[in-house]
Amino acid sequence: MTLKKFVILQTMFMSFQSLGLSEALLKAVSKKGYTTPSPIQQKAIPPVLEGKDVLASAQTGTGKTAGFTLPLLHLLSENPKQKYRPIRALILTPTRELAAQVYANVREYSEFLNLRSAVIFGGVNQKPQAATIRQGVDILVATPGRLLDLQSQGLLSLKRIEIFVLDEADRMLDMGFLRDIQKVINSMPEKRQNLMFSATFSKDIKTLAHGILNHPVQVEATPENTTVEAITQKVYRVAKGKKTGLIIKLISEGNWKQVLVFTRTKHGANRLCEKMIKSGITAAAIHGNKSQGARTKALAGFKSGRVRVLVATDIAARGLDIPLLPHVINFELPNISEDYVHRIGRTGRAGASGEALSLVSADETSFLRAIEKLIEMKLPVQIIEGFEPDPNASTVPIKQGQGRQSRKPRNKSNNSGNSSRNSNRNSNSRRPKRNNDRRN
Repeated sequence: MTLKKFVILQTMFMSFQSLGLSEALLKAVSKKGYTTPSPIQQKAIPPVLEGKDVLASAQTGTGKTAGFTLPLLHLLSENPKQKYRPIRALILTPTRELAAQVYANVREYSEFLNLRSAVIFGGVNQKPQAATIRQGVDILVATPGRLLDLQSQGLLSLKRIEIFVLDEADRMLDMGFLRDIQKVINSMPEKRQNLMFSATFSKDIKTLAHGILNHPVQVEATPENTTVEAITQKVYRVAKGKKTGLIIKLISEGNWKQVLVFTRTKHGANRLCEKMIKSGITAAAIHGNKSQGARTKALAGFKSGRVRVLVATDIAARGLDIPLLPHVINFELPNISEDYVHRIGRTGRAGASGEALSLVSADETSFLRAIEKLIEMKLPVQIIEGFEPDPNASTVPIKQGQGRQSRKPRNKSNNSGNSSRNSNRNSNSRRPKRNNDRRN
């Protein structure tokens, strides 16, 4: 047997026990039905357990959350603080949905450990969150806005942080959180372990990493910007004005029961959702203008099957964990190619198969070419009779701000989610303005 084959076989049969995790964590992992760690978990967990800083890249749906959650819990449980529980680990995420998902994983994996955890994010009353923190928590999962709000009010302290995790770091920069990240870092002790996990790593991310991480171990489970092999990808060329009719036809005739649809703007998501409901398709929209209660309700309905179609903007591209989601449709292509990877990564998770469809009009031609260049793949094209593309339509790309809703002044209250810092984010981000929901 060659050395290469031996390494491959060794990786295939590696168990969580061989990674050096505690019995309590192995029991929790086993309870969830997991037996073999994913590639990113195999590569990331050992150096984290050794106390090293880690810069990890893995495409969405590969188990990267457990890649930092499991070793983090192991390290904290080895040195418990039972009498007084300062915040010892901070996991920073860009969106509310992702924060809730990470928190759920932390709670599941720490079931048999004497550790407390909490999650804080905007859009809901801060009083219950502050009360939980006052009782003492070891691990805090947070979005930047609410974290800095509570800190400025003296309701939490980051002076005892031992482990800092920056999750979806590239999305953080995309949403203009660079200044907030720097404020958070300045609030923590210099001596700490730092972990950065993300689906992709741009030059900006690597620059940020150099300013945060100390001699990091860099791990990568898959090549950057690749799409999951289990996902069947297809493009439908269609006239812009016929997109709504085509998507309703595909969902209705295919009798699809669970479909995640992405639009470029909040207004577009609302409008498409309304038209689907009028056509007899149960649908709900989720985006930054929705209250946290409405977003939670929409997601719960979608997961339970009461809602067939969830129409979302890119705020949902990385924070949704929907097991066995069969269909993702790009009603509009994203103007940032990397977002295509994150969008379709909602399906084909954990080895399951999935289908990703994109409805492409003439003005999105350049977006399609950029996506194909990024993923190094020519996407198959299909045209449906009655929904043909307009041969006279312009191929000039849509402007990034076109169709975007004007923003209303935001109220400064405990329920607002973030403070007025948001107005300064664009000027502090290293990335260009984008059509994203910049709220957390």
